[in-house]
Amino acid sequence: MPGRGMGERLAIDPNKNSVLFLGARSGNGLWKSTNSGSTWSKVTSFPDAGTFAPDPSDSSGYNAEKIGLTWVTFDNTTKTSSGSSRIFVGVASLGVPNVYQTTNGGTSWTALPVFNNTLIPHKGVHSFKEKALYVSFSNGAGPYDGTAGRIGKYNITSGTWKDITPARAISDNSYGFGGLALDLSKPGTVMVASLNSWWPDQVIYRSTDGGTSWSAIWEWAGYPTINRYFGVDNSLTPYLGGPLGNQDVSLKLVGWMIEALVIDPFDSNHWLYGTGATVMGGHDLLKWDTVHNVTLKSYAAGIEETAVLGLTSPKSGDAHLLSVVGDIGGFRHVDFTKPNLAFSNPTYGTTTSIDYAGNKPNLIVRVGQVTDDSKPQIALSSDYGVSWSANSAAPPPTQNSGYAGGTIAYSANGDTLLWSTPNLGVFRSQNQVTFAAVSALPSGAAVAADKVNGTALYAASGSKFYSSVDTGASWTSVTVGNMTSASWIAANPFKAGEVWVSGNGGIYASTNYGKTFTALPSVSNAWKIAVGAPKTTGGKPSLYAAATINGLNTLYRTDDHTNWIKISDADHGFGSTSGIVLAADPRIYKRVYVGAGAGRGVFYNSNV
Repeated sequence: MPGRGMGERLAIDPNKNSVLFLGARSGNGLWKSTNSGSTWSKVTSFPDAGTFAPDPSDSSGYNAEKIGLTWVTFDNTTKTSSGSSRIFVGVASLGVPNVYQTTNGGTSWTALPVFNNTLIPHKGVHSFKEKALYVSFSNGAGPYDGTAGRIGKYNITSGTWKDITPARAISDNSYGFGGLALDLSKPGTVMVASLNSWWPDQVIYRSTDGGTSWSAIWEWAGYPTINRYFGVDNSLTPYLGGPLGNQDVSLKLVGWMIEALVIDPFDSNHWLYGTGATVMGGHDLLKWDTVHNVTLKSYAAGIEETAVLGLTSPKSGDAHLLSVVGDIGGFRHVDFTKPNLAFSNPTYGTTTSIDYAGNKPNLIVRVGQVTDDSKPQIALSSDYGVSWSANSAAPPPTQNSGYAGGTIAYSANGDTLLWSTPNLGVFRSQNQVTFAAVSALPSGAAVAADKVNGTALYAASGSKFYSSVDTGASWTSVTVGNMTSASWIAANPFKAGEVWVSGNGGIYASTNYGKTFTALPSVSNAWKIAVGAPKTTGGKPSLYAAATINGLNTLYRTDDHTNWIKISDADHGFGSTSGIVLAADPRIYKRVYVGAGAGRGVFYNSNV
C-alpha cells in the first residue's frame, strides 16, 4: 500500500493518555478520541485532508487512493488539563502548505510556513529540549518510490524553517527521506534514512549537532571501493545471509524501505529500524560518534511476516517440510524451532511453487518470480533441497518476463516438469530439455503430478479436469460436476490414479486418473486441498481442505472422506480461507502445514 510507512498517524497525547488523534487516509481527515479510543469524532476545523495520490489515473485504485494525513506529533511541553495544547500534523498535499499546528488542542489550526511545496512530509518528531520540530520529506509516498527529499528543522520560537539536509544527499540527488529519529536524552542528536537508495544500499545519516554536520553509515572511497562503517550479525535470522565481504555490494546490508527508525529514549546505545526484510538495530550506537563503526543485528527471530506461497512435504528425507515464500525465497524445515538458511544457488526473491517427485522424493523443483532476472526461474535439487542448480532448459525472464512464477509439478519418476506460467500458458519439459508449450491446456491451469505413476500428469481449469498418461504428450478432459472454476489438485502420495480437485463446486474425488469424479459431501466451495498420512496403515489418506463446509469457511480434515472435522480454532483462524496454503505430511497422521494469510508464516498441527 503506498504511503504505508508514513507516521505515526495514530498518536496518544503524552499529557493525557485518554486523548488520541488519528490522521486518516483517503481524504477522511483528522479524528480525535477523548475516551481512549472507545468513540471518535472528526476534527472538522482541520483544513486539509490531503490531495496527493501516487497515480490518480490508476484504474485498479491501488495508486489512485489519496494518502491523506501522514503523521501527528504532540508538543509535550504544552500541558493543559485537557492534554497538549500544541499539536503538529503532516499532510500529503503538494504545492500548498502541508504541515499544520494547533495551539489550543485542536480547536483551530494554522499552516506552518511552506518548507518545500514539491515534497511530502513523511515523519515529524518533536525535540522538546531544542523547542524544534524535525521533519523528513520525500517527493513520493513510499515505501518503494522517492527520488528527491529534504530534512527540515522548524524553530517553534521563531516560526522559521532551516534546511539541514545532509550535503551528500543533496549531491546524490536520487532519493527522499523516510525514517527519522531523535535521541531525546542527547538534544541535537538526530538520524535519518534515505527512501530509497536502491544501490548499493540505503543510507542512514547521523548528526550530533542538530543537523549542522552529518556522518553516513557507509561511503564510497573512490568507486568501486566502499567503506562500510558497520558489521552485520544475522545469527538470529540466518536466512538473510552474510556476513559478506566488505567490498561485496550484491546485497543491501543496511536494508531498504526504511521508514521506522527509533533511538531508545532511556539508552542512547540502543536503536532499531525496520527494513523490507527484518528489524535491524544494535546496542553500540554511540560508537558511531567515536570509532565510527557499529554492529547491525537482525532482531526478527520469532516475527513471522513471510507471505507463504507454496508448501510440500516429501515422503522421505530429513526435512518434513519445504516452503517457498515472498521476498526471501524458501526453506528446508528440518527443525521447526530454529530459523533456517534460505534456498540459494540460484537465489530467487519471491518463489511461488515447489514440488517433489513422488517415487524419488529427493528430487525437488521450485519456481522463482524475478521477472527481470537473467537466470532461469526453475531450480532443481537432487538432495531434498540442500543444494540446487538452475534448470538451463527454462528460458530466462530476460527473454520474456512471463517466464517467471506460476505453479509447477514434478512427475513421480522425476523426468518431466509441467509448468503453468502466470500468463504465457503451460509448458512441459522432459529430461531437462527445452520447455515446449502444451496447447491442450488452458493458460493459468492448476497442475499436478501423480505421486506413484511416473507417466500420469493432471491439470484443471474452469469446469474441466485434464489428465495425461504419457507424461503430457497427449491429454483428455472431462467436466467435473457443477464446478465452473477449478482451484487446486491433490494426488494420493501412496496410490496411483487417486486424485482430488477443488473449486467453486466443492471437492471431487477420482480413483481412475480423473476419468470420472464423485463429489465429497457437505462441501460447497474449496480452495487449497492436501492429502496426508492415513489414520491406519493402508487405510484412506487423510484429506485436508480450506473450504466452505456446511456454510462455514475455515480449515478442515476428514479421515473417511465423508465426515469433516474443523481443525481451526479461535486462536488460529489463518485469515482469509481462500488465501490458505496447505501441505499434509505423508509420514505423520494429523500433521498438516498451513501457510497463513496476511504474512503470518507457517503453522503446523498434529493433534486435532
